[in-house]
Amino acid sequence: MNIGKASRASGVSERMIRHYEAIGLIPPPVRRDSGYRDYSDADVQRLRFAANARDLGFPIEEIRELLSLWGNDQRTSADVKALALARADELGQKSAALAAMRNALLDLASKCQGGSRPDCPIIEKISEQKPS
Repeated sequence: MNIGKASRASGVSERMIRHYEAIGLIPPPVRRDSGYRDYSDADVQRLRFAANARDLGFPIEEIRELLSLWGNDQRTSADVKALALARADELGQKSAALAAMRNALLDLASKCQGGSRPDCPIIEKISEQKPS
């Protein structure tokens, strides 16, 4: 199938398919005599797997590792679980940092009158010099 059909079947944009090929995340497909890419069902499965892993927050290098594990019948589920738990831990840390930023903004907003005067604790806080 051509890249458009592979894109629709996998849910991965044509641009991302080309990017995944360029960085070696997926192998380059067979080329037709005309030079067009010809994707197999296995290629579409691989693209769908990469898209699903990306949706779960895995970065490219970990997707590469997951793809390798997926294709390895000698893998242990412990290896896959370790990757998932590490990703979940990192996402938890990012979530906590985002929650802290949100709370800080809500606190600043609660201290701002929001009126027509120029005094604004939000601007004052943002303009503070950080301690060295």
